[in-house]
Amino acid sequence: MGSEWHDFYILLGTASAALVALLFVAVSVGASFLSPERSIATRTFMSPVVFHYSSILLLSLIALIPGHTPASLAIGIAAVAVAGLAYTTIVLVGLARASITDTADRFGYGVLPLAAYLGMLAAAGLAAAQHPLSADVLAGALLLLLAINIRNAWDLLLAFARRIASRSSDT
Repeated sequence: MGSEWHDFYILLGTASAALVALLFVAVSVGASFLSPERSIATRTFMSPVVFHYSSILLLSLIALIPGHTPASLAIGIAAVAVAGLAYTTIVLVGLARASITDTADRFGYGVLPLAAYLGMLAAAGLAAAQHPLSADVLAGALLLLLAINIRNAWDLLLAFARRIASRSSDT
C-alpha cells in the first residue's frame, strides 16, 4: 500500500488490537457465562469476533510492510481472505446447526463477514492487476468487518450483562 494509506492502517490495526483487549476484559467479567454447557455458543459467537479482529490486525500489518510488490501484497491479502472465507463458512454452518433464527445474528456473524472477506479477495485480485481501486476496496472490506465486529462485540456484552443481571435477580 502506498504511504498515503499508512495512517489508516496504523489506526485500523490499533483499533482492532484495542478492541480484542477490551473483549478479553469483558470475557473475564462474564467468565461464568463461558461454562462447558455453553461451549457451542462460545464457538459460534465469541470466537468469530476474536478471529475477525485478528484478521483486521493482520491485514493492517501486511499492508504496512514496506517494499511490497503487487504480487506479494496480493498474496498476503488473498491468504487472509481465503482463511476468513473458510472460517466464516464454518460459522454459518454452526449457526444453521444451532438453529439460530435471529436475522441480526445470521447477518452479523455470517453473511456480512462473508461479504467482507469476498471484498478482500476482490481487493487481492485488483492489487495483483495493479488496479488503482485495490486500496479502496480493501479499506471498505476492512471497515465493514470492523463495523460488524463492533456490533457483534456489543451483542456479546449485552448477553453477558443479561446473564449476570438474571443471576443476581435470582438470588
